[in-house]
Amino acid sequence: MVYTHAAALLLGMALAAIGTWNVQAWRLGAQIESIRSEQAKEESTRSNAALVENTKTSIKESKHAQDTIYNAERLANLKTGIDVDVRAVLARAERLHRDTDSRAATYRAQAQADAAARSDLADKAAALDRQLAEGLGVVAILGSDLRRRDAEVAALCDQVNIERRLSGDDSGQACSR
Repeated sequence: MVYTHAAALLLGMALAAIGTWNVQAWRLGAQIESIRSEQAKEESTRSNAALVENTKTSIKESKHAQDTIYNAERLANLKTGIDVDVRAVLARAERLHRDTDSRAATYRAQAQADAAARSDLADKAAALDRQLAEGLGVVAILGSDLRRRDAEVAALCDQVNIERRLSGDDSGQACSR
């Protein structure tokens, strides 16, 4: 009988331990589920923040690409216009240059008819005429170089402003016109 009571006592203690163990397991399961739920919420918050940031970056990159394309096209159009103007001025200078020989002969004929002193004057006039024609060509080239440089500087300023907008710098313009 003592064995029976002891066995019953041991059995009762074992059942109590199993019951306690089950309660502890249930509590731990609830805590684990709570932790998992909290981690899922944090992961969702981080994912949403990353999605918002990616959207903002995509919008900035798209605007930057559009501005860069517009700026490049505008510069190409400016250069084309400058090139057309330069070709017209160079063609005029070439026509003047071709006619210099004809004008020089006229000057010489007039000078021979008048006197030897006027021949010297005609040579000087012809030299000045050639210099004028050559000078027009030089002025046209230098003018086009200056206009092309101004267009490139303006485009570079615009590009700096575009780059600043990409980086979020709205402090002002890189240069004024």
